[in-house]
Amino acid sequence: MNQPARKTGWLVWGGLALVGLTLLLAFGLAQFKSHSDAGRPLPVYGQIADFSLTNQNGRAVSLADLRGQVWVADIIFTRCPGPCLKMTKQMKALQDALPSGDQAKLVTLTTDADFDTPPVLKTYAERFQADPQRWMFLTGTKQEVAKLAIDSLKLSAIEKKPEERESPQDLFVHSTIFVIADKQGQLRGVFETTGEGIEPERVKEQILEAVGRLEREP
Repeated sequence: MNQPARKTGWLVWGGLALVGLTLLLAFGLAQFKSHSDAGRPLPVYGQIADFSLTNQNGRAVSLADLRGQVWVADIIFTRCPGPCLKMTKQMKALQDALPSGDQAKLVTLTTDADFDTPPVLKTYAERFQADPQRWMFLTGTKQEVAKLAIDSLKLSAIEKKPEERESPQDLFVHSTIFVIADKQGQLRGVFETTGEGIEPERVKEQILEAVGRLEREP
């Protein structure tokens, strides 16, 4: 990749760490309040804009394909040497915990769109026994992925400069949160998945509880 292209990539993904942390703090506080009162609806953080990306089977996926369904999303990349494997295992645990007849979907975006083509994502999905009817792995151009991940889902990702990388796979710093969208395509919750004091089983229970609440909404 030439220097101008690298710079463009950094501009697309970079400069979002502080914004992401601020949003995470605000979302986390609101989420805590929502869980402390099961009678209150989950807050609405914003409308998710339409998008067109490609899943692991090479099929186009848009917001319309998820209308009427609750969905949980995260962002990783398949070459990730850090938290991505842990996050994907947590998403797999969530997949396994959802009832067989449940309509909820799981969406994993990639920060590494140039490398993570549909065949690469399919291999990765099969590694974790992802149900293609339930769990989709989405890629596209950097701009297309960033539009959904950053603008709508508030998932930050920063492409690391070559001189900052500790290994050839040390490419991005990105969010380690799961977010949840309702049947109308609105962002409704955020859940931290890693870090000190985080209990994966408890996070899974919270997400399942939120999925159930949103599925009961009209």
